[in-house]
Amino acid sequence: MGSRADKLCQCRLNPPFEPRNSPMSANAKVAAAKAATTRAAAGKKPVTTTGRCQCRAIEYQFTGEPKWVMHCHCESCRRAVSSAVATYVGVRLEQFSYLQGEPTVYESSPGVKRYFCANCGSPMAYAGARWPGEVHLFHGTLADPGQWPPTGHAHVAEQVRWFEINDHLPRYAATAGKGAKPVRKGPKR
Repeated sequence: MGSRADKLCQCRLNPPFEPRNSPMSANAKVAAAKAATTRAAAGKKPVTTTGRCQCRAIEYQFTGEPKWVMHCHCESCRRAVSSAVATYVGVRLEQFSYLQGEPTVYESSPGVKRYFCANCGSPMAYAGARWPGEVHLFHGTLADPGQWPPTGHAHVAEQVRWFEINDHLPRYAATAGKGAKPVRKGPKR
């Protein structure tokens, strides 16, 4: 009889982002090449961002700017990273590809998959049915975390009481999706 984790772990079951030799990666390469051509025509160099797990068994890259960069204060994300807050970089699947290795997948709830390195345990990414066509990379896996600073706080309604937010970024009670209005900007005063 398997454990709860065995039952929930849906490794390779409809992964939201594929290994580097898959058709999706080929499509991502075509999309990245088109984007690079467009930027080159506009006189801009394509921006490539890289990241990895702690042991370097898994390395990835994405081309172009992320859709968003946010701190998440929800309980599920806090538990996934064992911290008071999780910070994500949201990118479109066509921007993303693996350079080396593949993560292990854990389905934390229906339609929600969390990706981690089976070797060192580093949390790598999150993907959910609620955000089709996106992968949410953990900010701490970026080679240069200063390249993409966070632009807001999501799920502050679930914020840990002792964690004080002192920046001037917008704060959202729940998801900071399209049309969401911040509940507050800046520190409490």
